[in-house]
Amino acid sequence: MNKSRSELNKTMQLQLKKKETFPKGIKTLLALRKELMEQMLEFKKILTAEQFSAIPFINANGYHCKTVAYSLWHIIRIEDIVTNTMIKKDRQVFFTGDYQQKINSPIITTGNELVKQVIADFSSQLDIDGLYNYIADVDKSTTKLLQQLTFEDMKIKMTESDKDAVRKTKTVSESENAVWLIDYWGGKDIRGLIQMPLSRHWIMHIEAAERIANKLTEKK
Repeated sequence: MNKSRSELNKTMQLQLKKKETFPKGIKTLLALRKELMEQMLEFKKILTAEQFSAIPFINANGYHCKTVAYSLWHIIRIEDIVTNTMIKKDRQVFFTGDYQQKINSPIITTGNELVKQVIADFSSQLDIDGLYNYIADVDKSTTKLLQQLTFEDMKIKMTESDKDAVRKTKTVSESENAVWLIDYWGGKDIRGLIQMPLSRHWIMHIEAAERIANKLTEKK
């Protein structure tokens, strides 16, 4: 993990644990997310449409066996589901913004069920401008939520009702590679969800996307 991001992540976790440092923890979290967002925007500057759907490490073990487009889709779909369906008890930005059509996506799920060449084929169908608009709207929604949270909110646990709400949206595949997510999120409180997926999940997949992008743009 990038040293700067790792330090921000550790600092944020410690700050969120204490009431007196909680406001600083939120600021640290937002600073981390801003740094990661800047990297996501950098991909759009340096990669072609074809490179967004390229899969140079298709047989690798690790998050870098995906595409950059898939990585961004996966990060933001999960965030939208967790923040809006589970925490806010509201509709996902994906649906209110009609983003399936705007992104030209054949799926509405997190994409966990996709593997290897299917990931590349899926990625090649996506409208990258639409995807980035979706990312911006979800980030704006999440930022507003984070700024409204209190220290007491951190201990609010997800419930069976919250898990059922996700199931009803059909946005998590019933594939064994994906369905476990509902119980995983459902077993956490809000502080736990801030760590996964609202911070560490971003780091994991964006750094994997950086590795993909570096491979695609390296000088021969």
